[in-house]
Amino acid sequence: MAMLLEDIVQSVEMWLKLIKKPQPYVDPNLDPVLLVPGIAGSILNAVDDQNGKEERVWVRILGADYKFRTKLWSRFDPSTGKTESLDPNATIRVPEERYGLGAIDVLDPDMIVGRDCVCYFHDMIVEMLKWGFQEGKTLFGFGYDFRQSNRLQETMDRLAAKLESVYEASGGKKINVISHSMGGLLVKCFMGLHSDVFQKYVKNWIAIAAPFRGAPGYIASTFLNGMSFVDGWEQNFFISKWSMHQLLIECPSIYELMACPHFHWQHIPLLEIWREKEGCDGYPRTILESYRPGNCIDIFKEALSGNTVDYNGEMIPLPFNLEILKWVKETQKVLSHAKVPSGVKFYNIYGINLETPHSVCYGSEEAPVTNIQDLRFFQPEYICVDGDGTVPAESAKADGLHAEARVAVPGEHRGILCEPHVFRILKHWLRAGEPDPFYNPINDYVILPTAFEMESHHEKGLQVTSLKEEWEIVTKDQDDLDDTVSSRKPLVSSISVSQGGSNKHSLRSEAHATVIVHPQNEGKQHVELNAISVSVDA
Repeated sequence: MAMLLEDIVQSVEMWLKLIKKPQPYVDPNLDPVLLVPGIAGSILNAVDDQNGKEERVWVRILGADYKFRTKLWSRFDPSTGKTESLDPNATIRVPEERYGLGAIDVLDPDMIVGRDCVCYFHDMIVEMLKWGFQEGKTLFGFGYDFRQSNRLQETMDRLAAKLESVYEASGGKKINVISHSMGGLLVKCFMGLHSDVFQKYVKNWIAIAAPFRGAPGYIASTFLNGMSFVDGWEQNFFISKWSMHQLLIECPSIYELMACPHFHWQHIPLLEIWREKEGCDGYPRTILESYRPGNCIDIFKEALSGNTVDYNGEMIPLPFNLEILKWVKETQKVLSHAKVPSGVKFYNIYGINLETPHSVCYGSEEAPVTNIQDLRFFQPEYICVDGDGTVPAESAKADGLHAEARVAVPGEHRGILCEPHVFRILKHWLRAGEPDPFYNPINDYVILPTAFEMESHHEKGLQVTSLKEEWEIVTKDQDDLDDTVSSRKPLVSSISVSQGGSNKHSLRSEAHATVIVHPQNEGKQHVELNAISVSVDA
């Protein structure tokens, strides 16, 4: 009864606000973190220059396609390197609420059902707050207009200002930059163009799922067919692939994600087309044409030569943009010459174990392509390699930089930001929480020594040594373990080793060991080693 009364009193005090809610854990010793998203990973608002009204145009569900077409469709200006909205009265702005985190957390805060499809850094932010990071003190975000080039001066200036403000807000501590996807190219461009600023403010850069050498299959089909930002039933309420296609044709950032033509690919990514052509005998025949990364430009030009959009009654041509291609060649030079400055550490996490588009094929031997401009209406077939479903592992790990570590994590391109394995790695590299000297980020397990005993004595001209050692292995979920290791019975194994003496009939030394691996219990596995060695006393 006394316990119940105490609970009632406590509830009344809470209701009367006599007791403050428990404050979240904050670790003042942590170094600040700046999160940088990839393509389509920032909320974008459109500001009406005439009345100052501001509304979210990316991401939204209600009226999504209409607002997308009227506010975000754009044309590239080669004189500035910037893509400008077709609406002359619209200025695109990235919101700065919550120290930049608001723009990269949940991209449509109004969405309730199916919200996971518009979460970006949300899970990582929640996790890092648990580790003791604090918004505005040690945790910040950098959203940007992802339509633009990754080396656009305006974006570079904003990032420089952001690094300085984070540095000052955290009391002069150097910053851990964590980038995802195309954000890795943006950070690398900044590092190449402003190495001195990067060196001054950055302590570590961790790139996650970065397409350092491009995303060949994904981008090739994007130019011809568009892309979907979300999958499943949510597509029906979102931006159409056609609307997205018309935007991306004028986005320098997309061209900067094309397959790097100078990279030595293990398997060269190809654009393949089954075509019907007239043979020497005058009869049509079907052949398979293959185009390497540097040779597929003519196909893109021909396929998109008649592409137009109707914008407020005006037909605007949107062909494959050769002016953007010129701009991208300079971007590739910046990326190829970028180096990690002295005093900065670089880490690379990339996704594996998913079929990832590498080469793209249109048409078939039975249904060949007769008109290249019809490629937009063909369904692409992919030849896949290992990766995260979007970026091949070969591209993601070829950063061209001096890396402290490169770690492969099974995971999907965006889903990797929610992977517990990635969280454990980040916590280790950021030195959040109690330091764990036994954690191995590559294999993702912790070995904790729990017992160690060794005795040695002499007996009748022999040296006898006994050893007993025990460990706890902390691993991932039990489902991921090998069946034999996670079985409910202890696994016992023995080994014997002997060394011959000067006489072939005599033994110089001999050792026997028994290893017992106990079943996993609550994520831990107990291992025992018992060994004894006997050798002739010298």
